[in-house]
Amino acid sequence: MAEFWDLYDRDQNPLGKTLERNGDTIPEQGEFHFVVNILSINKDGKILITKRHPDKTYGNLWEITGGSVLEGEDPIHGAIRELYEETGLKADISELKYMGQIIRERSGCIHNFYIYNGDFNSADIVLQDNETVSFRLVFPEEIEKMSNDGLFLDFQFNRMRAIYGDLFFKRK
Repeated sequence: MAEFWDLYDRDQNPLGKTLERNGDTIPEQGEFHFVVNILSINKDGKILITKRHPDKTYGNLWEITGGSVLEGEDPIHGAIRELYEETGLKADISELKYMGQIIRERSGCIHNFYIYNGDFNSADIVLQDNETVSFRLVFPEEIEKMSNDGLFLDFQFNRMRAIYGDLFFKRK
């Protein structure tokens, strides 16, 4: 089934256009689509990370939950959908806290970052076929070590550090 993204200008004004995702789809210069990233933290202070399917770009690397916002969705509803699809966790709008945004000109992405503080454990996680192959609940220091060891998506870790800052990660 085809996946479509609504397109926006840099100021997040709708352009009235969509783009079909296929392979390494990148919008035209000056056009953007939304991507959401969700840092899920349980009552023990552990962060949910998932391992990408080996057939995906950056396969077998660890990451936090995220993905593209679909046509007709706003970012918060895209975050709720992605969280459920990839992990089986059901969050209410009130349970997601917006933390910030990074705009990437080269890839045409507006990344919105959220935190989900939930009452979940390993038994609650249901992985999405063909997207993720494993999960772990880890403390922030473990993610930093995994990034340093080349096991965690380095660009995502750098974005997490920029957005979530001292809330979870020590500054160097």
